[in-house]
Amino acid sequence: MAAVHIQHVQKALDQMNQLYHVISDITGTTGLAIVEAVLAGERDPRIVASEETVAEALIGDYRPEHLFVLRQSLQAYRQYQGWIADCDREIEGLLGKLESRLEPDQKLLSPPKDRHKPRRNEPRFDLRTDLYRIFGVDLTEVPGVNSLTAHTLLTEVGPDLHKFPNAAAFAFWLGLCPDNRISGGQILSVRTRKVVNRLAVALRMAAQSLHRSQSYLGQYFRRLRTRLGTPAAITAAAHKLARVLYHIVTTRQPYDESVFAVMEARARHRQFIRMKKHAAPFGFQLMPIAGVP
Repeated sequence: MAAVHIQHVQKALDQMNQLYHVISDITGTTGLAIVEAVLAGERDPRIVASEETVAEALIGDYRPEHLFVLRQSLQAYRQYQGWIADCDREIEGLLGKLESRLEPDQKLLSPPKDRHKPRRNEPRFDLRTDLYRIFGVDLTEVPGVNSLTAHTLLTEVGPDLHKFPNAAAFAFWLGLCPDNRISGGQILSVRTRKVVNRLAVALRMAAQSLHRSQSYLGQYFRRLRTRLGTPAAITAAAHKLARVLYHIVTTRQPYDESVFAVMEARARHRQFIRMKKHAAPFGFQLMPIAGVP
C-alpha cells in the first residue's frame, strides 16, 4: 500500500512537472525533502543535477488539485511507513522471546559479507543477529541466503527441523524434488509437485540470485542452467539450498565451502572427459597445460 501511494505521488508530480525523473529515488531523503518543499510553496532546486535539467523539471503547472493529491498521498505513505515500523518492533520483540541455541563458548557473529543499507523490504533492526541466536548458526553464510530467507525458514518451520526425518523429506515437503509418476515400470512424469509454500518461493528466489555467485553453488546453478534451462535450474538449486540448510540447522555446523571442493573436482573431471569425447572425432587430443590447475 505504501508503494501504491508513492505511485500517486509520482503521478501528481508528473501532472505538475517532470521532477521525479530528475530524482533517482522519490522516497529518499532528498526526494521527500523536495516534495515537502513543493507542498510548502518553494520552487528552488535543491538537488545535484545540471541547472538546465532542474530548471526544466521545476517548470510546471502547480494546480491546487495536483497539490492536494500530492499532500494526501505523501501523508498516506508516511502513515504506512509508521505502521511498518510498528510491525518491525513487534517482530523484534517476539524474536527476543525465542530460546537461544548458542553455546556459551560459541564465537560472536562475524560481519556480513554483503554490507548494504537496509532494503525497502528488510526490517530496520538487526534481524541477522536474532536469527543467529535462535538457530545457533549463521544461515546467511550460505550463498544466496539472506536474512529474509532465513526468517522465512523460521516462520514457516521453526528453529528445529528434526520433525523431518531427513533432508529428502524436507525437500519433498517443500515440493522441490521430482515427483516420479511410474506405471507398469514406465516413467510417465518427473515434474515437481505443485505446492504453495512461502519457504519454497523464498528458496527459489535465493537460487535465482546465484547466477552471479562465484561459489560452488553459483557454479552448480550456471552448469544446470546451461544443460536444463533456467526454470529447471532454479528448482534444482533451490532443492540443493534446502538440503544444505537442513544439514546446517540440524547439526549446527557452520557453512563450509571447502566441503564442496571434492564435488567440484568430480564435476571438472566429468567435464574434461566430455570435452575429450567431443574433440576425438575431429582428430584433436586434449593435453593439460603445465602450471594450470
